[in-house]
Amino acid sequence: MSTDSEPSDPELELEDVDGSEDLDDASLASALEAVLLIVDTPASDEQLASAVGSSVARVRSALNEMAAGLTERMSGIDLRYAGDGWRFYTRTAYAPYVERLLLDGARSKLTRAALETLAVIAYRQPLTRARVSAVRGVNVDGVMRTLLARGLISEAGTDPETTGTMYCTTELFLERLGLASLGDLPELAPLLPDVDLIDEISDSMDTDPRMTRSTKNRGSTPDPAAELDSDDR
Repeated sequence: MSTDSEPSDPELELEDVDGSEDLDDASLASALEAVLLIVDTPASDEQLASAVGSSVARVRSALNEMAAGLTERMSGIDLRYAGDGWRFYTRTAYAPYVERLLLDGARSKLTRAALETLAVIAYRQPLTRARVSAVRGVNVDGVMRTLLARGLISEAGTDPETTGTMYCTTELFLERLGLASLGDLPELAPLLPDVDLIDEISDSMDTDPRMTRSTKNRGSTPDPAAELDSDDR
């Protein structure tokens, strides 16, 4: 028996997504919101236009309208062009509420995941978030935010090869451990099986063609966690 309607073809739906030049204004704004939520560093007009498959001029106009709309209704989210790209920020007026949440969380002990991440950074700093993820074999975005909020790590410039933000430990980190300098760290971190593994992973990331292609296609730091097995967690 034939019917007038047929089930949709997933492949055709994916093709429609790829042809996002035909997105209406509302869909374009939604697509830009989704992309901006996952960027680690400010994204340029060109990067965002490439991601949503639209022209730079149209994307820039949509971003300006989005930013104005968020400001007009005093949203807790602020969209700003800072440095060389766009990124979501928390609005300054609501900073006390954000600080209250972060400070309340700071009273609890660090998790094992946070300690392992902190050890990786301490022994091979400065280090990008992507390289930390590569060593641990898992996504470390949440853990890194926790360490930043507690003042145990801080930003330390930009990696010239990947343009990713680099991180290092702080004076507070040394103070909490009772160390005078990083030179007082033990030769081998108790939470790392072998710190030389970090260099090996870094070298493999630089030569892996999958990583090279990913970097060229996205124009940003690749997510090595997606390329590694999760057995190393």
